[in-house]
Amino acid sequence: MKRFGGIVAGVVVSGALALSFLSGSADAALSSEPSSVEQMGPTHLVIGLDLSKSNPLVTSDVYAAQVANRLADEIRELPVRSKVTVRSFGVYDTGSNPLRIDQVISARARPGDVADGIQALVSNLPRLVSEGRLEAQMKTNIVPFLETMAGGIDCSSPTKIVLLTDGAEDSELGRLTRSGGSLPPAQAGSFSGCGELLMLGLGRGFNSPSTTARFRTAWTEWSDEAGFDRFVGLYDW
Repeated sequence: MKRFGGIVAGVVVSGALALSFLSGSADAALSSEPSSVEQMGPTHLVIGLDLSKSNPLVTSDVYAAQVANRLADEIRELPVRSKVTVRSFGVYDTGSNPLRIDQVISARARPGDVADGIQALVSNLPRLVSEGRLEAQMKTNIVPFLETMAGGIDCSSPTKIVLLTDGAEDSELGRLTRSGGSLPPAQAGSFSGCGELLMLGLGRGFNSPSTTARFRTAWTEWSDEAGFDRFVGLYDW
C-alpha cells in the first residue's frame, strides 16, 4: 500500500490529493468553503475501475481522459452528505486491487474537488500501469466484484454504480467474448432497490457493433435479475 501514498480510505480526494498520488505524496490541501451544490437527498456513488488488460482504460491515454471527464460529471452533481466509493477490480484477489477511496461530500470535500481528484487519477491510469504502480490484470471478475460490493451497499437509499469496463466478463463464473459466451445468473434481488448500473466503455476495444449489442443485452438481463431499476451501457458518449 505504501506505493499508493495519495490513496487512503477515508481521506479527502481533492485535485491536490490526486496530484499527490501521482507524485507519491499523501499531503493534500483541504478547502473549507461551502459547496455550491444544492442540498438534495444524499446518494451513494460506487465506482469500479476495471484494470484488466482487455480494457483500453489501462492502455489508452486518450480514452482514459475521455472516460475520466465523463465520470467527473457524475461526481459534480452529488449533493452534500453523498458518499463516493472507488474500488478497482480484475483478478479475484484483493491483494492485487489495493486502490480504495471512500469519501463523503461535505463543505471540506466539495463535489468539484472530489471530481477533480478522481478525474486526475482515472486519466492517469495508463501511466500508473506503465510505471508499475498499478497492475494490469489477466482476468475480468465483474460479477464477483458486484456480488462482493452488494454486501456493503444499502439500496434502500439512493445508490448508483458506475463501472469503467468493457463488460467482457472473464471469471470462473462465466465469460463474455467476441464470439459468444454468457454471464452467470445474478443473485436474484441482490441489488433490489438500487437505481442504476452504468457501464462506461461497454464493448470498447472490440470494435464490433454486434459484440457491443450482445454485451448490452446480457448485462441488461443480468441487472434486471439482480434488482437494479435500470441498466445503461455506453460504448461512447
